[in-house]
Amino acid sequence: MTARLRVGVAGVHGHGRRHVEAVLASPDLELVAVADPRGGGDVPSATRVFVDAVDMLDAADLDIVVLSTPIPTHAGLARLALSRGAHVLLEKPPVPSVADHHALVTAADAASRAVQVGFQSLGSAGVAATADAAASGIIGEVLHYGAVGQWARSEEYWRRAPWAGHRVIDGLPVADGVVTNPLAHAIATALAIAGAAAPEDVVAIDADLRRANDIETDDTSSLVVDLRGGARVAAGLAATARDRHEPYVLARGTRGFLVYVYTLDTLHVHRDGAALPRTYAFERTELLADLVRHIRGGDELLAPLGRTGAFTRVLEEIVTGPPPTPIASALVRVEASAGETFRVVTGVEDAVERVAWEARTFRDLGVL
Repeated sequence: MTARLRVGVAGVHGHGRRHVEAVLASPDLELVAVADPRGGGDVPSATRVFVDAVDMLDAADLDIVVLSTPIPTHAGLARLALSRGAHVLLEKPPVPSVADHHALVTAADAASRAVQVGFQSLGSAGVAATADAAASGIIGEVLHYGAVGQWARSEEYWRRAPWAGHRVIDGLPVADGVVTNPLAHAIATALAIAGAAAPEDVVAIDADLRRANDIETDDTSSLVVDLRGGARVAAGLAATARDRHEPYVLARGTRGFLVYVYTLDTLHVHRDGAALPRTYAFERTELLADLVRHIRGGDELLAPLGRTGAFTRVLEEIVTGPPPTPIASALVRVEASAGETFRVVTGVEDAVERVAWEARTFRDLGVL
């Protein structure tokens, strides 16, 4: 019988708790250690609890390290885990700069260990299927790709942690804006479908960042990304909508369009002249289970670090570029719901849709 892989999880509260539960539910894994300055939470008595992730990596013999920690810690902790002989599941956004991306890829190669990035949407078979459909000619020539995200995030959300709502703290990138954190999957999925993986696949970025909340980073943004080979990705993303809508990736063609709803793993094919779209549903593989299969049998990873370099190039541009522009107060409504306060931007739903469908920023569209 194959021995269970020994796992350590750093960051076990909030989203990190999902990783703890996934490890505990897997017959292939053993939760050997956890690390969190707020305590270990509800874990088995045999699990070692550390306050500091570095102490966990130094003291525990681990096969897999899950890092669900603030972004400024990602690169250093991942490199340390690799040097200790562990494979890594690294939460998104993976690293704050292209230089960190290249350095971590090099470290993983040198250690002969894998780094899987927690972009859950890339675990779906629908990503490759949508890319194949776009390339097949079923919607004619692809004019551009797009991404649309409309979520509602409260003022309290932007105060959920000391780093929340910041671009940089103490000189270190945090990147907690709508493009790079809450709706980062929209960008990562659109880039994957468009065929962009490496930082060098991105040749130009026109980012128009806005904010309605009193934060350092963006909560309502548009960007147009030009890729090597001529493809273009346009994204309209907002955490200031009245209601949450399922985000999607668009491929707009000369004879129709594709809509891939990545949260639901469904592809809708709209062909010119067809009375109704055709809809396809796909299976999704959990990224921790995928990492286990890679370790056991050498299967190719679904979300390897090397596949996320284009996303990191976009993130770096946003963090180092001009700060977001405040949205005019006349366009912002303050609403209360379930004990939280929301800033809702009038017309934002139409604006983000237009960005994706017309491949123009808010600035170029003359909206917001």
